[in-house]
Amino acid sequence: MADTSSKPDHFEVRVLRQDGPQASSYWERHRVRYEPDMNVISVLQRIASQSQTVDGKEVSPVAWECNCLEEVCGACTMVVNGRVRQACTALVDRLMAEQESDIELQPMSKFPVQRDLVVERRRMFRGLEKSKAWVTVDTYGPMGAGPRISQTEQENNYPLSQCMSCGCCLEACPQYTKVELVQGDSESDDAFAERQDSTFDGEFVGAHAISQVMLFNGHPIAKNDANERLDSLMAPGGIQVCGNAQNCVAVCPKEIPLTTSIARAGRATTVRAITKFFG
Repeated sequence: MADTSSKPDHFEVRVLRQDGPQASSYWERHRVRYEPDMNVISVLQRIASQSQTVDGKEVSPVAWECNCLEEVCGACTMVVNGRVRQACTALVDRLMAEQESDIELQPMSKFPVQRDLVVERRRMFRGLEKSKAWVTVDTYGPMGAGPRISQTEQENNYPLSQCMSCGCCLEACPQYTKVELVQGDSESDDAFAERQDSTFDGEFVGAHAISQVMLFNGHPIAKNDANERLDSLMAPGGIQVCGNAQNCVAVCPKEIPLTTSIARAGRATTVRAITKFFG
């Protein structure tokens, strides 16, 4: 159990709030009673229950996303004390040990804000769609046992399979810049989504998509579409945009070897380009 002898009775939390997609952001300060073993999610729950700022002003609860609460779903990604991370595993005791000051919560800056700490991540999943990060099958009926995978292949692929599309690598990447579009008053949701997709086509797909290409290209069945995935990485916004900053691997909560995947993808796309040139 955490040592609470030197902990304060209360601590303050600064939250960057935004009432809607086109609204201006503003800071709001809350005071929360300290409890042992709190994480940022439990802090937000305490803020929601009291719905009152340090000045005594009644406010609506802060909006945020979460699901599994055990670092599996990737939904609760936010910027905590200036670093992108999972709110469910961001422990208050560790945050207070890192810097003896208030806890500061902000939404990810690379995605359009929907409300408060909730962002629109469509572009992130668009990168996975562009990279064809799935196994193509002819039928969903019984097909018998699939091909066997060696232990070495399992050891290489398992770390890549842990990606939960949390967006931490994209938030930390200097090449992954924010693209925010405004939906017109007369524009339907489908038309707006189509315009978003066309805008994202030339933008950097991100380390998560590159790593998933290497995962599925190493799958005994999915490798049938390997060339198509490599072609997607050679298109505008592909692997050539990566500046090798290595921020992605530093912030990945699953410690996925993203830079190794990027290096492997670089070699694979080079071979693919030479083969296409002479083929």
